[in-house]
Amino acid sequence: MNPLPTLSAPEIGTARLRLRTAHDADIDGLIELQTDPQVRAHLGGPRPRSVVEQYYHENGIGAVAARPGTYVVADRESDRCVGTLVLDRRSPDLPGHVTEEGAELELSYLLRRGSWGAGLAFEAATAALRAAAGELPDQPVLIVTQTANARSLRLATRLGFQRVGSFEAYDAEQTLAVAHLGAFRTPTPAQE
Repeated sequence: MNPLPTLSAPEIGTARLRLRTAHDADIDGLIELQTDPQVRAHLGGPRPRSVVEQYYHENGIGAVAARPGTYVVADRESDRCVGTLVLDRRSPDLPGHVTEEGAELELSYLLRRGSWGAGLAFEAATAALRAAAGELPDQPVLIVTQTANARSLRLATRLGFQRVGSFEAYDAEQTLAVAHLGAFRTPTPAQE
């Protein structure tokens, strides 16, 4: 069975950001994303730095960059890693689906704490969803986040996602929100 397609664009640009594959220079930022207690507050807590460093030592930066739909979110001018964004298929084995088959597209993102509050997650997510809407047929896209993560829920709403339910996972209530990929299509001049 062939895996369902996801976003294949190798790079996506915005006014302030580049969504791109990971480079060796991103390692400090990627480690910070996994070890910062505030960034990981709604993701099971920070991971031990030694474990994260060992993972990258053993697997290399390619462990982050190898899958289509997986991006480092980098500042457009400095190329500094400010976060990550993934648009991939949600495993049918996990709870939280809107179709019987599962494997819907799922959007997830993490930003370094110093990049919070500037609208960068909205900019990156919008760009990725628009790129996917230009490549893929209309279909549901999910965001799953802890219900306690008010910032992430506000971002999902701002992006146009609608809450459709909740479920328990990882010892916390999770909110399931959905949008349709077609809503992110950039209109052609004839459609405007």
